Amino acid sequence: MTDQPEPGGRPDAPRLTTREAAELLGVKPETVYAYVSRGQLGSVRAAGGRGSTFDADEVRALARRSGRREPSPAGGDLVFRTGITLIEQDRYYFRGVDATELARHHSYEEVAEWLWTGELRPGVRFTAPSETLAAARRTVGALPAHSGSTDRLRVAVTAAAATDPLRFDLSPGAVLSSARSLIPTLVGALPVLGPTEADGGSLARGLWPRLTARPADAPTLAVLDAALALLIDHDLAASTLAARVAASARAHPYAVVSAGLGVLEGPLHGAASGLAHRMLQEAVDRGSAVPVVADHLRTGRPVPGLGHRLYRGEDPRARTLFALLEDVPQAAGALAAAREVVATTARHAPLHANIDLALAVLSVSCGMAAEAGETVFAVSRTAGWIAHALEEYGERPLRIRPSGHYTGPRPPRPLPHAP
Repeated sequence: MTDQPEPGGRPDAPRLTTREAAELLGVKPETVYAYVSRGQLGSVRAAGGRGSTFDADEVRALARRSGRREPSPAGGDLVFRTGITLIEQDRYYFRGVDATELARHHSYEEVAEWLWTGELRPGVRFTAPSETLAAARRTVGALPAHSGSTDRLRVAVTAAAATDPLRFDLSPGAVLSSARSLIPTLVGALPVLGPTEADGGSLARGLWPRLTARPADAPTLAVLDAALALLIDHDLAASTLAARVAASARAHPYAVVSAGLGVLEGPLHGAASGLAHRMLQEAVDRGSAVPVVADHLRTGRPVPGLGHRLYRGEDPRARTLFALLEDVPQAAGALAAAREVVATTARHAPLHANIDLALAVLSVSCGMAAEAGETVFAVSRTAGWIAHALEEYGERPLRIRPSGHYTGPRPPRPLPHAP
């Protein structure tokens, strides 16, 4: 490493310490020194000769070029720079704003726009192009009757992509235009179970009759809209990582969403809400959560809807939905059962409610199917996958390339022969 004398550039140029430069680059301090020795980064000896300082603009430029990532101290996890979601101290934020407050005061569409652009657009609505919607409905209609909602959403995405000849345009404006039409297309392609209203309403209002045959009212719609807004993003969840990998390979936004949907269907991710629904429905039917929780503990199964690796206490998304569900009279029974599930399990383990349990209260109390929570999750998270795709399109292509640790037999081995 070769430190230079004090520069003759702008005297007011901001300088970073080695530690600050390493954090901005997402690397270890030793790697910063390696950048300097290779001539990729300039450094200046700090006053008094202790340590080095670095030009902030130069470090940011290197960060954009390198897309560097290194294992976290906890071991093995990939770490990405992102300006979308921050989770800390049992709270989470969208672009620095409390996400639960955004969900309480703004519609899903408004929160999505905030996540995408950092700008609030009051009253914004998403509209599905008629040709795209017709193609998605025909494709979904050709599926077997037993197909699940995620099956329908996956083929709807493919149909929407096929109608968009400009889908390979990855400029921010084109990607956002695709997103604003894709999300209402996904909703509009789902089978209708109840009375619908004229187009042009909120996404939550359009989704409601695809979830239940019961008519909506203002309090229940408010809960659904808030759930959609709360679920838009949650940092680098498994489906979001898959979406970023696809975007790193410069897949178009429809393919990015398809990648996210493929992971979301796993029972440990988006489909987890269905397990919570069935458990809560059983507790309501039996009139008590105690025997239901006891059955899970007796068989060694985890109690669905409880605990989250990112929160010590109650999931803030669940807390927000529970508060809104207090204003829904028909949710009283399911809400009481959910609280009994938490209280009963607490005698065995200090677990708190997560978003899956809150979604289960909504789905059980409003006559929805067990997969309704997964549907809400998938539709909502589409906006988050798009937000991460926009970030990833600005990074170096194909930067997400982990290395495998080979554990098979050592070569060379003889050519195998059939017995």
